[in-house]
Amino acid sequence: MKKILIPTKLESIAKDLLEQHGGYQVVQDAKTPLVEQIAAHSDTYGLIVRSEKITAAVIDALPKLRVIIRAGAGYNTIDTRYARQKGIDVMNTPGANANAVAEEVVALMLADARHLVAADVSTRAGAWEKSQFMGREITGKTIGVVGLGAIGRTLIKRLQGFDMRVLGFDPVISEERARDLGVTLMDLPRLFAESDYISLHVPANDQTKGMINASLLAQMKPGAVLINCARCEVINEEDLRAAKSEKGIHYLNDVYPKDEAGPKTIADVADIMLPHLGASTVEANTNAARRAAEQLMEYDDKGITSFVVNRDIPEGLDEAFGELAHVLACLCRKVVGESHPLARIETSFYGSLQPYAQWLLLPVVAGINKDFDRSMDHAAALKFLKDVGIDYEDRETDPKKGYENSITIDFMAHIGDGKLVEASVRGTVTEGNLMISRICDFDKLYFEPVGHTVMFIYKDRPGILGCIAAALAKANINIDDVRNPHNSAGDQSLAILKVNQEVPADVVDAVAREINATTAFYIHL
Repeated sequence: MKKILIPTKLESIAKDLLEQHGGYQVVQDAKTPLVEQIAAHSDTYGLIVRSEKITAAVIDALPKLRVIIRAGAGYNTIDTRYARQKGIDVMNTPGANANAVAEEVVALMLADARHLVAADVSTRAGAWEKSQFMGREITGKTIGVVGLGAIGRTLIKRLQGFDMRVLGFDPVISEERARDLGVTLMDLPRLFAESDYISLHVPANDQTKGMINASLLAQMKPGAVLINCARCEVINEEDLRAAKSEKGIHYLNDVYPKDEAGPKTIADVADIMLPHLGASTVEANTNAARRAAEQLMEYDDKGITSFVVNRDIPEGLDEAFGELAHVLACLCRKVVGESHPLARIETSFYGSLQPYAQWLLLPVVAGINKDFDRSMDHAAALKFLKDVGIDYEDRETDPKKGYENSITIDFMAHIGDGKLVEASVRGTVTEGNLMISRICDFDKLYFEPVGHTVMFIYKDRPGILGCIAAALAKANINIDDVRNPHNSAGDQSLAILKVNQEVPADVVDAVAREINATTAFYIHL
């Protein structure tokens, strides 16, 4: 029998299911220190954990360990790279807490609208301040949901009984899928301007850090409510503090830099603060426990590895092509327009890459959604695309074209009124270096996608490259390399400029207006 160690407080359903299976000996102990349990059970085959730190030292102390399951979504407490080196698969159970977090958001909205916390304190103290606690109803109001993943979609379902107008922002989800959810998609500035309530459901990464800033907060209605049960990093705290002082914004918070006791810098800004209770329900704990057990049994009995988060690249594939697929997807998303909801993705994997087409879809999906883990499997990638309403086709390739070991990615996106816009990029790996060979109708680019890059597409005419260079120089930005080809028709030009630093959005926008560019963006590759 395989020994499974559960050194954490977890609902007993995981232990029960594994023991009913008959192939496992389960040891569950939430009281004994982890180091003592590891020493006592060195023959452990599988670990099921919550927030315990699984370090290289822990892994080394378990020579028979083959699988670690995080009963929950985040797995930053597990040394996944070292586990991979030791041939150990790490899995998580994403989505198990979606309903718990969604219900917490509704609870916060109601508590704020009816002054429940303050009214309870006042009444317990013997006061009767009924007139001081005049509330408001959330029925019929407008809510903006930023991030339409599992939690965002669940929240929308839970709010249906309140007859709220639902606005949504998510750069990935399609218009058709949004309509199915009853959501009106729009950009962030407009969403912030029109919403009475705004609920954040985005991950913390380089793209989302500080995304809720002074510019967006300035759009909010006086007295509107901002709810953060996502990650503290997505909000610029100082900007929120200033906006609250100026506009009387209500802020409801459940997330902090560290989950620990002590003073919180957000205390003077938050109208309601909770100790990160989003996933703290019996049901969410039970769901995570059940999924952990079920995934382990499917992993052993059926070889299902959908939730492995530290997968190796397939044998025989140069890992540079995985990075190429990711870079092409990131670039194509910029070219087609990040604010336009994607409708369809088409890929072509040429030459010896064709047998790895399923695996190469993973970095493509990760390129359009930073929250998608590249270590998932092909089935998980297809499910993600289906969930957000994006069609996908891996096209049959023609070897006669001569695109040996190249990748082509096409994105189609909605631009309103049923119209679509399309972008296409192609690239390869040359002498170990990534190389972009084509962007839309601009061919033979031979552009290495590395570092700070700004791109403009515009109607071809003299003097434009000089205008761009002058604007960058005025912003004290140095140009390291330039590509400036025409399209096949000769009426459009593409300016690709590799520069020495990030190009601020206002500089890109100013140049775009001056040269009347149809496409303009900065990207760091």
